[in-house]
Amino acid sequence: MPQPTRRALAALSLAAATLAAAPAIAQTPVGTPAPRVAVTKHDGVFNGQKVKYTATVAETFLNDAAGKPAAAATTIAYVRDGVKDRAKRPVVFLFNGGPGASSSPLHMSALGPYKRTKAAPDDRTGGGWEPNTVSPLDAADLVFIDPVGTGFSRPLPGNDGKAFYSNSGDAQAVKQVIQAWLKANGREASPRYLAGESYGTTRAASIVKISADLPFDGVLLIALAGDVPGREMPYVVALPTMAAGAWYHQKIDRAGRTVDQVFAEALQFARTEYVTALIQGGSLPAADKRRIAEKMSGLVGVPAALIEEKDLRLSKNDWMFNILKDRSLRTGLLDVTITAPLEPGQDGAIDDPALGVVPKRAAGAPAGPPPSPAAIGAVPSPVVGRYLNEVLKYPAADPYYGVNFQVNAAWTHERGANPYEALGQAMRENPKMRLFWAAGYYDLTTPAYAGRYVLDQAGVPGAQLTAAYFAGPHGVYDHPENLATFAAAVRTFVTAGAASR
Repeated sequence: MPQPTRRALAALSLAAATLAAAPAIAQTPVGTPAPRVAVTKHDGVFNGQKVKYTATVAETFLNDAAGKPAAAATTIAYVRDGVKDRAKRPVVFLFNGGPGASSSPLHMSALGPYKRTKAAPDDRTGGGWEPNTVSPLDAADLVFIDPVGTGFSRPLPGNDGKAFYSNSGDAQAVKQVIQAWLKANGREASPRYLAGESYGTTRAASIVKISADLPFDGVLLIALAGDVPGREMPYVVALPTMAAGAWYHQKIDRAGRTVDQVFAEALQFARTEYVTALIQGGSLPAADKRRIAEKMSGLVGVPAALIEEKDLRLSKNDWMFNILKDRSLRTGLLDVTITAPLEPGQDGAIDDPALGVVPKRAAGAPAGPPPSPAAIGAVPSPVVGRYLNEVLKYPAADPYYGVNFQVNAAWTHERGANPYEALGQAMRENPKMRLFWAAGYYDLTTPAYAGRYVLDQAGVPGAQLTAAYFAGPHGVYDHPENLATFAAAVRTFVTAGAASR
C-alpha cells in the first residue's frame, strides 16, 4: 500500500521531534467565558469493593505561542472519596491515539467506572452504558484526557488548533494539562502514571521525553505504535500476527496448537530463518527461497506461490486481501478476525472494516475508492456525549467527537527523532521507573512483535518491563474475558509500583 495512504489511518499515525513554541496554560482574559466544569458524586462496586468517588469534567484553557488562549482541553477525572493520605494514592492519566482520537475507548470500553453497551456488534452510535465492575478505580484515581479537537475539546473561536496538531505541540499541551490537574487537586506528591493507546503510546513517550521536571513512576503502553524502518523488519514484525490470523480463520492446520503456540512458533521463525532469508535478497538460492515460502505458507495461510512472487516480502495488504480470497472476503487491520467483502479499489487503511468509519456499499452499487480522512471529518460518539451530559452533568451542547479525522489530516508529522529511545533512557536512568506494555495477537495495525522490537531497540531494561499479550485486537480489552484480565493487570501494575515507591 502507498505509504501516504497508510499514514492516513488514525491508528497508525506517528510523529516525532519538537515544536519551537509550546502551548502553555492560559489565563482567562476579561470577556472570555470561564472554563466549563461539572462535579458530581457517585458510588460503585469495583473489584468487589464499594467505592464512593467524585467525578469532575473540566476544561483547561491553553495558550498559543503568542500567549493568547487558543484551545480548551477537557479532562474527565474520577477520584475516590475518603482517602486519608492522597500522597500515597496513585493517579493515572489516560488518553487514546489517532492522532485525532478521544479517550473514549480507554474511558468507556476499558477502565472507566461505566462502560458503553452496544445496540449491535457493529454499532457505533446507539446503545447505552452500564457499571464497569472491573474498573481499577478502587486502587487508583483515573484522569482521562481528550486532546484538542477530540471529545468536547475544541480550538477556541478564531483559532484553527494547528499549534496543537503535531507530535511536539500535542505532547506539550497534554503535559501541561497534567501539570495543571496535579496542582489544582493538590496531587503533586502522588504516584503518577501515563497510559496511552495506539498513537497515545507515542504521545506518552514524547511526554516522558520533555518531562525531566515531571517524573512518572510508570508508563502503560497499549498497542504500541512505533516506527519499524528498513527493508526487512517491517515484514518480519508482521509475520507472527498474520500467523495468529491464519490460525483464527482456520486457514492453517492448527494441529492441536493454541493461538499462543502458533504465535510463538511464527515469532521464532521470523527472528531466525525468515529475517536471514530476507537479508540475502537476490543471492538467496532458488531452492531456499521455495523452502522459506512453503514454511511461511504453512504459518500465515496464503499460497507459497504468492509469497515467492512477492520475494518473501508479504505486505499487510497482501495478507489481508488474500487470506480469505476464496470466500471473496478481506480481513480487518485493527482486528484481523473481522471480515468484509473483498472489492476493487480497497487500500487497506481508512476502509478497514474494524475501524468502521467508511459506510458500507449498498448492494449492487459500484465499488469506488475510499474517502480521504479529511472527507470523513469528525465522527461523533453520541452515547459518550450523553453519558457526560446526563450522568456527569457536563454542560456541553456540541457533539462529542469520538475520532476526528480532520485533526488526523491536519497533523504535522515531525520526523527524525524516536521518543521511545528517550523513554528507554529515562528508565535506565531511573531503575524504579516501570513500563507496562499490552499487545493483541489479532492487531495487524500495530503488530505485537513490532511493539516488542521497538522497545528492545530503544534499550528498555527487561527487568523494568511487564508485557501482556491478549488474544484480541488493537483494543486488547475487547471481549469480556480480555477486559477483566486487562483491568486486573493494570491494577496490579499500578498498585505494585505505588507500594514500592
